[in-house]
Amino acid sequence: MLIRVDPLTGPEIAALLREHLQDMARHSPPESVHALDLDKLRQPDITFWSGWKEGDLAGCVALKQLDAGHGEIKSMRTAAAHLRSGVAAELMRHVLAQAGQRGYRRLSLETGSMPVFAPARALYARFGFVECAPFAGYVEDPYSVFMTRTL
Repeated sequence: MLIRVDPLTGPEIAALLREHLQDMARHSPPESVHALDLDKLRQPDITFWSGWKEGDLAGCVALKQLDAGHGEIKSMRTAAAHLRSGVAAELMRHVLAQAGQRGYRRLSLETGSMPVFAPARALYARFGFVECAPFAGYVEDPYSVFMTRTL
């Protein structure tokens, strides 16, 4: 899979992120949706990558710098046509490597608590993430699970 920094201008990535936001809204009340839209992903403290297989958008992930030693995974999504094909694991390895290169000591994330998010939570656990308290301005929320790992 080719993973590259994405300028967030292509129609494929816009469609995948639109699907991502719609899916989050389907499973969580508005105040519990922490997924970012295109404009919010274009902030200078966020790097966004897309993953491509044979010219087809397979998935995406973003890394937000919280401080010099702490990053947050955002907008991790696998395109429907590529589910259960290793895309998420490859994107996770990439973002972990990038976080390490940046000198981060900790990487955290927020995901959903409902059963539909169980595969995502299992993936994060396989990569060493454990549940933690809310971080970076998040608050306790029955619809959220907060996870972190040291690097």
